[in-house]
Amino acid sequence: MAQIAGSDEATRYRVVVLTQMRMTPVKMDERTFTLAQKIWDYHKLNHPLEKADAILVLCSHDERVAERSVELFKSNWAPLVIFSGGAGAITKQLWTEPEAERFARIAIEGGVPRENILIESRSTNTGDNVRFTRQLVSDLKLNLEKFIVVQKPYMERRSYATFRKLWPEKDVIVTSPQTSLEEYLRSYSHSALSQADVIGIMLGDLQRIKLYPAMGFQIEQEIPAETWAAYDELVAAGFTKYLIQT
Repeated sequence: MAQIAGSDEATRYRVVVLTQMRMTPVKMDERTFTLAQKIWDYHKLNHPLEKADAILVLCSHDERVAERSVELFKSNWAPLVIFSGGAGAITKQLWTEPEAERFARIAIEGGVPRENILIESRSTNTGDNVRFTRQLVSDLKLNLEKFIVVQKPYMERRSYATFRKLWPEKDVIVTSPQTSLEEYLRSYSHSALSQADVIGIMLGDLQRIKLYPAMGFQIEQEIPAETWAAYDELVAAGFTKYLIQT
């Protein structure tokens, strides 16, 4: 999930999501896709998979993330799958059930035994995903040292930065559905989100990578000049719907 900061964070830093702001009409042309590809490539970490103690699924509107966790479990990368997610900024407008429960159902239908699943269904942002999962693991007295975090492709880097900040003593690998930007925009995500929405969300996540370390939400991540130049050009082109202001 990870679209916005949680209510406590929003109050403290006066972070406002501009979802009600009227967007400048945007052009989905070749230049837009070229710039979006630069943002996509930056967000993707491409960590090689390693055996872990648990697969931690950060839930969202993208149900392919749940399917990716099933692939990982069936390939024996970890014996436990933890689904974390309540109602995020986008999913609270789409579904009435918590993200984690919806994703767990997909996993069970895909062949993951219920006894190999844990559900955390209170979180509303990426920080909550990590904090509440950490508390759940502690409450259950589980000895989990290494995690494979599963997220949307363009959320890999921010998920990693958040995990490293909030649970630094644990090892983490981040992965996502294995797809290209072109394929993702064409057939992934959610039917309620347009291609412009997906690009806008990618920009919002990049902006948070820049802003959130100073707020204590995640570790610093260097942003190459050409990546930020692509961000600036897309923002100037009107992709502002999912940005924040302080």
